[in-house]
Amino acid sequence: MRKIFIIEDDPSLVVLLEEHLQKFGYETCSAQNFEKVTEEFQTFAPDLVLLDVNLPKFDGYYWCRQMRSCSTCPILFISAREGKMDQVMALENGADDYITKPFDYEIVMAKIKSQLRRAYGTYANNYHDRNVKAGGLTLDFERLFLSYNQKKVELSLTEAKILDEMMKKHEHVVSRDRLLEKIWDEQAFVDDNTLNVYIARVRKKLKELEIYNALQTVRGAGYRLYVGEGE
Repeated sequence: MRKIFIIEDDPSLVVLLEEHLQKFGYETCSAQNFEKVTEEFQTFAPDLVLLDVNLPKFDGYYWCRQMRSCSTCPILFISAREGKMDQVMALENGADDYITKPFDYEIVMAKIKSQLRRAYGTYANNYHDRNVKAGGLTLDFERLFLSYNQKKVELSLTEAKILDEMMKKHEHVVSRDRLLEKIWDEQAFVDDNTLNVYIARVRKKLKELEIYNALQTVRGAGYRLYVGEGE
């Protein structure tokens, strides 16, 4: 039974979410102390998190960063904020998806199932226990690290999946549709801007390894990764 942790300060919404999730066989737990969310998260050890933005004491972006420091489990924001920048901030702080309120419970369930399949399903198992190498880069899927010239950076699962596809096609163009197909199962529910945000995050991780301009945008076609050996 998969476990879902709900971080939401509207008691009525928490009850509705828990009832709906439990009906589909999920074990649920909701945050009780909004000053000790990380501690409750670690105690419950969930497989997925539903997280609001507007919370007492600290906002959801803060708690997302705290959870990301100790876990790579899927985190889905659920918020009444509809602004583009709110969604971008959520992704940049480590979230895997963003759902706006009021939401359709069927869409919420589809997104939860999709994230759980990618993180823990058969498809996810194909990634683990292997390394991918290209152009001097080494991608460690089990530990979610990217290394180059004795340096390494930590990745989110989605960043790792993008790099996996780009590194397997090193020096070749990978279309946006191919990336969306490989990374997000439910394409109909993905804002096109989401991929842009993750591409920017991957570029930032490459920059931390002192690799510049390696992930190129090929207008009208997609993206190309080229890293010269020992650059």
